[in-house]
Amino acid sequence: MSTTTQPAQRGFLQRIDRERLGLAIAAPLLAIVIAVLLCSALLAVAGYDPTQAFNIMGKFAVASDGQVAILNKATTFYLAGCAVAFGFRMNLFNIGADGQYQLSALFVAYVGGQVNLPSFIEIPMLLIVAMLVGGTWAGVAGVLKVTRGVNEVISTIMLNAITTAIIGMLLVPGIFVPGNGGGTSNTVQTKQMVASSNFFTLNTQGGSLYGFIIVAALVGVVFQLVLTRTRFGFDLRATGRSESAAAASGVNVKRMVLTSMCVSGALAGLIGMPDLLTNSHYFGQNFQAGIGFVGISVALLGRNSPLGIAFAALLWAFLEASAPSLSVSNFPPEIINVMEGTIVICVVVAYELVRRFGLKRQQQRVGAQLAAAAVSVKKEVAA
Repeated sequence: MSTTTQPAQRGFLQRIDRERLGLAIAAPLLAIVIAVLLCSALLAVAGYDPTQAFNIMGKFAVASDGQVAILNKATTFYLAGCAVAFGFRMNLFNIGADGQYQLSALFVAYVGGQVNLPSFIEIPMLLIVAMLVGGTWAGVAGVLKVTRGVNEVISTIMLNAITTAIIGMLLVPGIFVPGNGGGTSNTVQTKQMVASSNFFTLNTQGGSLYGFIIVAALVGVVFQLVLTRTRFGFDLRATGRSESAAAASGVNVKRMVLTSMCVSGALAGLIGMPDLLTNSHYFGQNFQAGIGFVGISVALLGRNSPLGIAFAALLWAFLEASAPSLSVSNFPPEIINVMEGTIVICVVVAYELVRRFGLKRQQQRVGAQLAAAAVSVKKEVAA
C-alpha cells in the first residue's frame, strides 16, 4: 500500500465518531433483543417452545424461496419507510401514506388498463402517474398546514378516511370497473392492465424476485444524495430541527413544508407498484392494505436513514414472511404481531436510553476538556 493512501485512510477513520456510531447501532439491537426475550417469555407461558419457533423462522430465512419472499416484501416496505422518513426528516408526520399509495394504485391500474404503449414508455408513465397522484393527495395536507395551520397528523388521518370513501365511489362497475366487475369472480376490480405494463422479474433459484428492488435501491440512493449533497436537503434538515432558525437564515419555511409533503406523498405513491406491476396487475377490493402504517414502524426503526431503513425493512419482511411457516407448525401467527409491536415500543425506549447515555458522555467529555484547560491555565499563570 502506498504512503499516500495510508494517511487518507487514517484521516477517514479519524473522522468517524466510533462512539456515536456504536450508540446508533446499539439502540435498534437492544430493541430487537428485548423484543425476542419478551416474545420468548410469552410463548413459554402459552405452552410453546420458543427455541423451536425461532428455529423455524431461521430455517425459513436461509431457504432460497424464503429469501426471495423476504426481499420482495422488503422492497415494498423499504419504499414505505422512505416515504414516511422523508416527512420525518422535515419533522412532518405523514400518517396518510396508506391512503396515498392506495389511491395512486387505483389510478395507475385504471390508466394501465386503458393505455397500451411500449413498455419503455408505459412503465415510466405509470410510475409518474403514481407519484403525481400520491404527491397531489399529500399536498392537500401540506396546503392545509401552511395556510390554516392544520396539524398534518389530523389532516392525513382524515384524508385516509376520505381515500377509502373515494375508492369505494370509483371502484364500481361503469366508472373504474368494467360492467362485468372486471373478471370472472365476484370481486370488484379494475380492468386487467396491459401486458406492456408488466415490470420485469429476476429468475432465481428461490423464485421470481421483483425487479422493482432496483427502483427501491435507486430511491434510497437519491434520498441520501438529496439530504446530504444538496441545498434543498440542508434546508429540509435545518427546517426540521428549528423552523425559526431556518427562517432567520432565509429559508421559506412554508414552501419547504409544502414541498416536503408533496415529495413524501410522491414516494408513497410508489409503495403499491411492486405488487401491482409485477403480481396482481389490477386494483380490487383485496389489494394489499396497511403498508403505509408499516412504513412508520420501518422508518422509526431505521432512524429515518436510507441505510437503516433497508435493514429495518428486511427485518420486518422477515417477520411477515415467516408467519405462515409458524402457522403450519401450529404456532400462533399472532406472535409475529406481538413481536412487531414490541419492537416498535422497545425501539422508542432504547433510543431514549441511548440518547440520554450519549448526552451524559458528551457532558463528561466537555467537563474533562474544561478541567484540562483550567489546569493548563493555572500552570501558565504559575510559570
